[in-house]
Formats: sequence, C-alpha cells, structure tokens
Amino acid sequence: MNFDMWIRALKAARAGADVSQEGLATLVKWSPSLIAAIETGRRRPTMEFAVAADEALHTGGLLAELLKEADRERGPSWFVPWRGYEQEATRLRAFEPCLVPGLLQTEEYARAVISAGGLHPSATVDELVAIRLERQELLHRADPPQIVFLLDETAVRRPVGGPAVLDAQLGRLLEVAELPHVRLHVVPLSVGQHVGLGGGFVLVELADGERAVYLENAARGHVMNDPETVGLIDRKWDNVLGEALSTSASLDLIRKLKVTP
Repeated sequence: MNFDMWIRALKAARAGADVSQEGLATLVKWSPSLIAAIETGRRRPTMEFAVAADEALHTGGLLAELLKEADRERGPSWFVPWRGYEQEATRLRAFEPCLVPGLLQTEEYARAVISAGGLHPSATVDELVAIRLERQELLHRADPPQIVFLLDETAVRRPVGGPAVLDAQLGRLLEVAELPHVRLHVVPLSVGQHVGLGGGFVLVELADGERAVYLENAARGHVMNDPETVGLIDRKWDNVLGEALSTSASLDLIRKLKVTP
C-alpha cells in the first residue's frame, strides 16, 4: 500500500461522512490548509492525525491501520519485512561495530551516514532520513520493547558528520540510555579482535516466541529466522557482550568522549 491509496481512503471516509475539508479541520483541530496539503500529497499524515481523523469520521481505526501499513512499506522493498518485525518486537538486541545504530541516530548523524558518497539524490536522502527518525518512535511508545544496544568503541569515536555532529550524537546516547527499557554497552578498543567485527546484526523476539535476526551487507538487508542462523548469531551476541563494559562504565566512557556538557 502507498500513500496515494491512504489519501483515497481518507477522502472516501470524509465523503461517506459528508464532511468537508474545513469540517474535518474543525473536528480534528488542525488547520484547513494542512488538511488540503495532506489530501494533495504535499504533507505526509502523522499517526496523531490518522487517529484523530478516525475518531472524527467514525472509521473504527481504519485510517490508523492503513497508515501503519503504508509506513511499513516506505523505503527499500527489502527493508519492509524487517520493519514489521521491529514494530512487533518485545525484545531487541542490536550490535553495531562501526556506526551508532539507526534507532539511536540524531537527524544530523543519520543524514551524514545516508548522504555519504553522494549515492542518493537529495529527495531520497530526505525520505530515508525521515523513515529512520520515524522508526525511533518505538523507543517512546506506551509498550516499548526491551532493547539492548551493543556498540564497538569505534562507533562512538568515529566523527560522522564532523565533531559537532558526533558530540550531539553522544548526547543522544546518554539521553536514550536513561529510558527504563533500554540498556547500552560499549566494547572497548582494548579488547582487540572479537567475533562481532565481521558485521552488525539485530536479534528480535516477538510475543508469540518467534525469533529472527536482521543482517545487512553492502547492498541490502535480510531477515532470517531459521534456527541455525538465529542460534549462531545468538552465540555471537553472548560472546561480544561478554567483552563489553558494564552499562555504567559504558556511559562513563561516552561522557568522557563528549566535548560539551
């Protein structure tokens, strides 16, 4: 499903309820110009708007559900399956040897990563950055998953976007680490070689007990849920976590690296 289909669903719901754009604006307490911008595709709807429109038009949550589906399908087609797993996760364990994980990136950091090398036109960069930031909503939702982030020290030292961008990014790590459902560990450079240096990965667990792993190469990402692969990555996780600093020592390291208070 794409956003054009979502817009048609909104217009149909509004017509079925015999509500004009101005009338809907009054009901949801948004401006008529914003309603018009959404219905012409110039502005993307937020989940807050979809929920408010559902209530105003008595659609039983349809627009919110359709928006969730459309959001999952944004970005590269190969990423769509993982977004579903990520949104349904009850537990996530993410390891990254080179960069700060996408769920923790500031907008400036994400833009620097995505625009590196000039491989994407500016409009695509904007869209990919927006998707990455939207994914971070799961950190703050009412029923967030339990998440453990495991980073190599290289990831918190590399000046992605320049020193100022990195400094702000370190501040974000310290902020997110205060959330009760988030833990953060750093593997110090003094460890030398470890089994995670071959690449990052994310382990996910769903409410029904299903387990899967997300792996990326230079071209695309893959979701794998066969027991052999999940078991191997699970052992890698335990191995790398065993080399990491404690949460408190990890945060102390990040504070020492941060330039501004």
